[in-house]
Amino acid sequence: MLKKKYNINIQRTLELAEAMILLARQGDEAREDSGCGVLYGTLLDAGFKIKQLASKEKEAHINKGGWQ
Repeated sequence: MLKKKYNINIQRTLELAEAMILLARQGDEAREDSGCGVLYGTLLDAGFKIKQLASKEKEAHINKGGWQ
């Protein structure tokens, strides 16, 4: 279990990004028009970008020995 707040926040960010990606995929499957496609495409892109940034930060913490 993570104890340091900065690690907890990174983990929560990773979880949020995964939820964004899942919602974008589900929304795209159920969309009715191109406007929804733009919305869910934007959400998907943002989710992947956030996931990438948070993953890099987590890796940096692991490399510094600051991740339990």
